[in-house]
Amino acid sequence: MSGDGCPEDWQDAAWLGEVRAWLDGRLGDLGVERTGPVEQPHVPWWSTVIRVPTSAGTLWFKAARDGGVEARLTALLHELEPECTVDLLAAEPNRGWMLTRDAGTRLREHATSTDQLRDWEELLPRYAALQVRLVDRVDEVLALGVPDLRPAVLSREARVLAEDDRMLRTAPEDALTEAELSELREQGLPGLDRLCAELTARGIPDSLQHDDLHDGNTFVRDRAYVFFDWGDACVSHPFHTLVVTLRALAYRLGLEPGAPQLLRLRDAYLEPWERFGTRAELVETAELARRTGTLQRALAWYATVLAMPRERRHEEQDSVPYGVRLFLRDAGWGAWS
Repeated sequence: MSGDGCPEDWQDAAWLGEVRAWLDGRLGDLGVERTGPVEQPHVPWWSTVIRVPTSAGTLWFKAARDGGVEARLTALLHELEPECTVDLLAAEPNRGWMLTRDAGTRLREHATSTDQLRDWEELLPRYAALQVRLVDRVDEVLALGVPDLRPAVLSREARVLAEDDRMLRTAPEDALTEAELSELREQGLPGLDRLCAELTARGIPDSLQHDDLHDGNTFVRDRAYVFFDWGDACVSHPFHTLVVTLRALAYRLGLEPGAPQLLRLRDAYLEPWERFGTRAELVETAELARRTGTLQRALAWYATVLAMPRERRHEEQDSVPYGVRLFLRDAGWGAWS
C-alpha cells in the first residue's frame, strides 16, 4: 500500500480482495446480491472504477487517491441535487471509496453530433444553476478538502509553476522552449495578475467548478442529465468550467476555435448567471475567464503530476506545458492544439 492507504497498483490482488469483501458487505446491507465477478475497466494512476453486477442491476465502485475528497463532495451534491448527481449507495471517504447506482448512458454514446450540441445547450444551464446554488456554500465545499483555485490563489500558484523548469522544460513531447518560458515569466504572469484582478472586480461569486466536464463525465438518465467524476473539481471562478467543456467539444466535433456552435453553448451556460450582470457583461467576463481558466487547467494537471510517483510522472507531464502554451497563444474558445 502507498502512504495514502491506496495500493501502488489498483490491480493488486490483496487490495481487490478487500474491495470485494467491502462490496459484499455493503450489498448485504442493501439487500442486494452480487450476480457475477466484478470487472475493472478503468485503471489510471489517480483512480479506478469497478463494475459490479447485482440483482438490482449494475452498480459501480470507485476508489481515488484524493484522501476522500470526491466521496465527500459527491455525498454533498447527492444531498443537494439528487436529480443531477449519481445515486450514492455507500461511501467510505477515509479510503476514497464510493458505491453508486448506474448513472445512465454516457453522453458520448447517447447522441449524434447535432444531438450532442442540443444536449449541451440544455445541460449547461442546469449545471450552471447547480453552481449558482453552491455560491453560498463555498466554505462548506472547501472544508471537504476541495482545492482552492480562486483568482488570488491562481496567481500565486502560477508563479510556483513558472519557476519549475524541470516540469516545463523536460516534458517528453510538449516541453516549453526558452522563449516560451521567458514569455510566461515576463508577460504571462503580470498579464494573469491583471486578468485575475479584473475578473474579481466584476463580481461573479466563486463556486464549485467541475474542471473536467465533457461527454465522458456526463450521463443521460431518465431524460435528466447526471454530472459525474468530480475528481478534478475545485473552488474557482465558475466560468472556468467552459474551458475544458468547449475544448473537448471542439476536438470531438471538429469545430474551429470560436465557432458559432461553441459561442451558442457559452451563452446557454451564462443564462443562470444573469442575476449577476447583463448578457453583454457576462460575455465580457467569460472572455477573461477563458484566459485564466486555461492556465488554471494547467495548474490542475501540475498538481496531479506532482502527486504521482516520480517514475510515472512522464505519463502525464506533457499536459502541464501543453496547457501553459494554450494560455500563451490565446486562440479562443475551444482551442486545443
